[in-house]
Amino acid sequence: MLKGLIRTLVVLLTAIAIYSLLGFLILPGIGLRIINQQLANYATVPAKLDRLEFNPFTLELTLWGFGVGAPGKEQVGFDRFYANLQTDSLWTKALHLADVQLDKPKTEVLFNKDGTLNLTQLFKLPASEPTPANPDSKPFPLRIDAIKLADGYLHFTDMRPSEPIEFLYDSMNLELKNLSTLPEDNADMTLVANGPEGGRIDWSGTLSVVPIASKGTLKLTDGKMKAWWPYVRDALPLVLEDGVLNFSTDYTLNLAKDTQMVLNNATASIAPFNINAPDGRPLARLERLDVSDTTVDLAKQHVVVGKINSKNLETWVTREKDGQLDWQKLFASHPSKASRAAHKGVESVTVEPPKPAPVAPSKPWQVLLKEVQLRDYRVHLADNEPKTPVALDIGPINVDVNNFDSLNQSPFTVKLDAGIGKQGKLTASGDVNLNPVSAKLKVTTQDIDLRIAQAYIDPFIRLELRSGMLDSDLTVDLNNIDPLAFTVDGRVQIDQLHTLDTLKNRDFLKWQRLNLEGLKYKHEDSLSIASVKFAQPYVRFMINDDRTTNIDDLLIPQPATSSSTKTTAQTTSNKSKPLGIHIGGIAINDGSANFADFSLTPNFATAIQQLNGQIGTIDSRQAKPASVNVAGKVDRYAPVTIKGSVNPFNPLASLDIATSFKRVELTTLTPYSGKFAGYRIRKGRLNLDVHYLITKGQLKAQNKLVVEQLQLGEKVDSPDAVDLPIKLAIALLKDTNGTISIDLPLTGDLNNPQFSVMPIVWQTLRNLVLRAVQAPFKFIGGLINGGGSEDLGTVSFGPGSSELSADAQKALNTLAEALKKRPALRLEIEGTAAQSSDGPLIAKDRLEREYQYTYYKILQRRGEKVPAQASLLEVPDDEKAPLLEGIYRSRMKQQPPAEWADLSREERAAKMRDALIDFWSKSEILLRQLGQDRASSIKDYLVDKGGLADDRVYFIDASLGEAESDGRVITPLHLDSE
Repeated sequence: MLKGLIRTLVVLLTAIAIYSLLGFLILPGIGLRIINQQLANYATVPAKLDRLEFNPFTLELTLWGFGVGAPGKEQVGFDRFYANLQTDSLWTKALHLADVQLDKPKTEVLFNKDGTLNLTQLFKLPASEPTPANPDSKPFPLRIDAIKLADGYLHFTDMRPSEPIEFLYDSMNLELKNLSTLPEDNADMTLVANGPEGGRIDWSGTLSVVPIASKGTLKLTDGKMKAWWPYVRDALPLVLEDGVLNFSTDYTLNLAKDTQMVLNNATASIAPFNINAPDGRPLARLERLDVSDTTVDLAKQHVVVGKINSKNLETWVTREKDGQLDWQKLFASHPSKASRAAHKGVESVTVEPPKPAPVAPSKPWQVLLKEVQLRDYRVHLADNEPKTPVALDIGPINVDVNNFDSLNQSPFTVKLDAGIGKQGKLTASGDVNLNPVSAKLKVTTQDIDLRIAQAYIDPFIRLELRSGMLDSDLTVDLNNIDPLAFTVDGRVQIDQLHTLDTLKNRDFLKWQRLNLEGLKYKHEDSLSIASVKFAQPYVRFMINDDRTTNIDDLLIPQPATSSSTKTTAQTTSNKSKPLGIHIGGIAINDGSANFADFSLTPNFATAIQQLNGQIGTIDSRQAKPASVNVAGKVDRYAPVTIKGSVNPFNPLASLDIATSFKRVELTTLTPYSGKFAGYRIRKGRLNLDVHYLITKGQLKAQNKLVVEQLQLGEKVDSPDAVDLPIKLAIALLKDTNGTISIDLPLTGDLNNPQFSVMPIVWQTLRNLVLRAVQAPFKFIGGLINGGGSEDLGTVSFGPGSSELSADAQKALNTLAEALKKRPALRLEIEGTAAQSSDGPLIAKDRLEREYQYTYYKILQRRGEKVPAQASLLEVPDDEKAPLLEGIYRSRMKQQPPAEWADLSREERAAKMRDALIDFWSKSEILLRQLGQDRASSIKDYLVDKGGLADDRVYFIDASLGEAESDGRVITPLHLDSE
C-alpha cells in the first residue's frame, strides 16, 4: 500500500512538473514564436512581441513590448498586456477574465493625402470566406471583471485638408468594471484623456454590449478649435485666430432596435472666438458664447436649447464698389475641393451623377430655443459703393429671443436694442412667425443722425445735409414676404434739419421740427398721415439772371434712360395702382422764406417771416379740396394772408384762394419798377388782394391793387420799360389822398394752352395806364362815375513685472476720464522692457518653468500622478540639479565646456545655471514679450476699469529701453487723433 501511495505521489509530482514546464516555459516560447512568425508574414512594417509569460496555475497571461512599426516610430503598440482567466469559465459557459490591463498603449492614426489610413496598411490579411448572416446568432459569451488602460498615447494626423490637422493625447486612462457580452449586463466605465495642448476628455457611465447601450456623462475641457479648424476652412474661407471650446452632457445611447440617443443637460461654451479673412482682415471677435440646459433626442429629431448667452461680438461688414458685401464675395470666391485639385493639376473626370429616385419627404427636425440673450454686440459697417465712403458703427446691440420653434408651432418673441452711430438708438420688439413669414414689431428710433444719407444724395443734388435727427415710434406689421405685404403705423419726428446749398454756400431748406402724427403706410397701396406739423420751417427760392431757379442749379443731370427701359417703366407704372395719399392736416408754426430775383437790375430780394397757419385735409383719392389758412409778414412788418381751398393733386379742377398783402413797402419792388417802368421807387406802400377761383379749368379772378403815397425816384435805363409817361399816369390814378386803387378782374380757360395769367394781368394794367395817359380827362371822368498738470504719459513697472502699481492705476483712472472728454483722441501704448532690470528676473522665471516642464515629463513617463499642467507642479530642490544639465544642453544647443568636468557638482551646476540665466537675460524675444504684457495690462485696465472704448487704444511695437536708477522700467504712452 505504501508503494502504491508513493507511486501515485511520484506520478502526481511528475504531472505537475510536466504541466509547469509546459505552462511556464514551453507554451510561452511556442506562443511567442508563432505570434512573431504571423507578424512577420502579415505585417507590412516591422512588428514584434518581446516577451510572453503564462502562469498555468493562476491562468495569468502577460505580453510585453508589442510594437508595429519601425523601432522608435511604432504606429501601434503597448508596453504590457495582462489578462487573468478564471476557472469558472468551464462551467459558466462564458469566458471569464478577472482582470485585463493594458499599460502605455500607443496608436498613431494618419490619413494620407489620398485618403488612405495608415492602420489599414499595416497588415496584409488573406481574404476571408463570406459567412451568411444569421439574425439569431449571439455574441461570444464573455465576462471581464475589470479592464484598465493606463497612460495611453494617441497621435492623430490628417493630411487631407489643405492645412494638415494634428492633435495628441499623451495621457489616456480607461477603466471598465464588469464588462460582459451577456444580455442586460452593464459595465461601469471611466475615461480620462489629456493632451499637452489642452482638450481634456472626461467620460464616465455604464456600458452594455448586448444590446449595445450606454449611459453616462461626457465632458470636453479647453478644447482648442485650431486643432480641427482646417476641416472648416476647406468649406468656409475663415481663418481662426483663437477659439476654445468647452462641452459637457449627460447622454443615453441604445442600439437595440434603431439608433436612440438622448443628450440631457448639455452645455457648451466658446470663449474666445476670433476669425479673420484669408488676407488678414478681422471678420469677427467674440468674447463668449454659452449654450446651456440643452436636450437632443436623435430618434425624435428634437432639440431643446434652454438658454443661449453671448456677449461682446465685434464684426466688420463692407459693401464694395460693385455693390456686393465683402462676406458675400469671400464665400463666393472660395473654391471647392474639386476645383482646387484641378488647379493643382490633379486629373479629374466629370461624370454626370445619376438622377436620384424620388424619396418620401423625411421628418423635419424641431429646434426649440427657449431663451437667447446676445449682449454688447458691435457691427462696423462700411459702404464703399458711394463716391464718398460711408462708415457706421452699430452697437452696443442687445438681442433677446424667446420660445423660438423651427416648426413654427407658435410665434417667438424678439427684442432688439441697438446704438446707431454716436448717439442714435434703435429698439424693436414683438412676435415673429416663420411659416408663413410674418411679424408684428414695435420699432422706435431716437437721435438717428440723418447725415449718414449725405453720400447717397450727393449723386443727385448739390446739397449738404448739415444736421438732422430722426425719432420715431412705429408698429410694423409684416403679413407676407412673397408677395411683400406689410403695414407701418405710428409717428415720425425730424429735428434740426438743416441743408446747405453747396454752390452758393447758403441755407436752402431747414426746420426746427417736423412731426408726422398718425402715420399709416400700407405697402404699394396707401400712405396716411393724421397731421403734419412744421416748427420754424425755412426755404430759400431764387430766380437766376437766365430765368432758371436755384432748384435747377442744385439738381445734378442724370444719365439718359434708354427707350426700352422707359417703356418697361411706363408699362409697370400703368399696371401698378397709384399710391393713395391722405394727410389730415398741415400746421405751420413760425415759418419763414427768402425770395430773390437776380434777373432784375438791381437785384430783388425779400423775406417772409412769422408764417403761421393750417392746411386742411389732403386726399389723393377724393376730389374734396383742402382748406388753406396761412398768415405771415413780408420784411417783418407787412402782413400777408392766404385763405381758401385747393386740391393739390388736381388744382385745375378746384381752387379757391384769396391772398392779401398789406403795407408792403414799394421800395423793395424797385427792381421791378426799374425794369418795366424805367424809374426807381422812392416811397410808397402796396396793398394787394387777389382772389383766384378755378372750377373745372375755368378761371375767375379778382385782383385789387391799392398803392399809397407812391413817389418815383431817378430814371433807370431799361430796354423793357414801357414807352409811356409814367409820372403823368400816376398823377392821374392818384385820388385826393394820394392813393391808387385798381381792380383787375380776369377770366379765362386754363385748359387752353395759349392762355397765361400774368401776361393778361400785365396787359390789362398796361391798358389801364395807357388809357389814363392817352385820354386823361376821360379817365378822370370814369373815376368820378363809377442760426492739471499731472504727467500721464508714462507708466512705470517693477523689474520683471507687468502688474500695475496703485500709483499707476490711479494715473490710468485720470487718463481714462480725460480721454472720455476728448473723444477725437486715441491712445498708443509702447510696451517697454529693459535688459539690465528685467533680464535676470525673467531668466530666473524661465529657468523655473523649464524645471517644471522637464520634471513633469519625467513624472508622466514614470506613470505617477501629475497635476493638469506643468505650471502647477512644484519641483523639489534635490531634483533640480539632475535636470539642469539636460536643460543646458537643450536650450544652449551645446555640451558643457570640457573644463567644467573637473569642477565639483555644485560648482558645475552653478556654472550651467549662470550660463542659462545670462542667455535668457539677453533674449530679445522674452524681453519684448514682457513689454507686450505690460502694454496689455495698461489697455486691460483702461478698458475694464476705466471704461474706455477698446477701439481707442492701440498697441505699437514693443521696444527695449533702459531702466531707471531704482530698477523701474518706464512704458511710454502716445496720443494720436482719429
